[in-house]
Amino acid sequence: MTVSGEIGAHVAAARGRDPATANASTVEILATWPGVQAVLAHRIAHRLHRQSIPLVPFAISYLCRAVTGIEIHPGATIGSGFFIDHGSGVVIGETAEIGDDVTLYQGVTLGGTGFQAGKRHPTVEDNVTIGSGAKLLGPITVGHGAKIGANSVVVEDVPACSTVVGNPGHPVKVEGRRPEGPDTDWIHLPDPVQDAVKSLSARIKELEAQVAELSGNDGPAGDDPGPGPRRGRSSAGG
Repeated sequence: MTVSGEIGAHVAAARGRDPATANASTVEILATWPGVQAVLAHRIAHRLHRQSIPLVPFAISYLCRAVTGIEIHPGATIGSGFFIDHGSGVVIGETAEIGDDVTLYQGVTLGGTGFQAGKRHPTVEDNVTIGSGAKLLGPITVGHGAKIGANSVVVEDVPACSTVVGNPGHPVKVEGRRPEGPDTDWIHLPDPVQDAVKSLSARIKELEAQVAELSGNDGPAGDDPGPGPRRGRSSAGG
């Protein structure tokens, strides 16, 4: 791909996935969108790094981090249509491999888990979206079309077309259907830990009711009395 074609592809990726570009010109995007700037800088650094040119690739990466807040190792492999939205705090390690049309939000880390040599960073396949603050650690594979929820910590492989939330990350379904596109509703993702707690709480209440029935009591002594007027000093100092 020519230089102009590559620049155009990254501008098109920004326009397709960031509503803030609606009234922005190509010049504005290139001059003020840090995600676009970081990826274009990485393209140069990566090519120089593959040619074993010393110092310069890392200098480009260092300056890019200082300007954009995005750190991409020159050795990382990134496909076409890659877009970083906002971008501050994004870290992409040396052996990370990113496919086509992948979207990252701010604070994402594609990192390693130790000091081992060789492949030690994630492989992210095509059409993956990774939410704000998510941490993907180790030589795991994130399957095609997967979604990673905000602040998830993922240390195991992610199946294709699944959505992962939590710490550690758990594959879940969103309302019984596969999420589509980078604009998935991140606010209403299911919480498997909360669901488990609710299930246990309901089971405990059921057992308490059975024990009360067998013992002839009206109900468990620990029932919540419900809301009522508070007495004593207010915790707010009133």
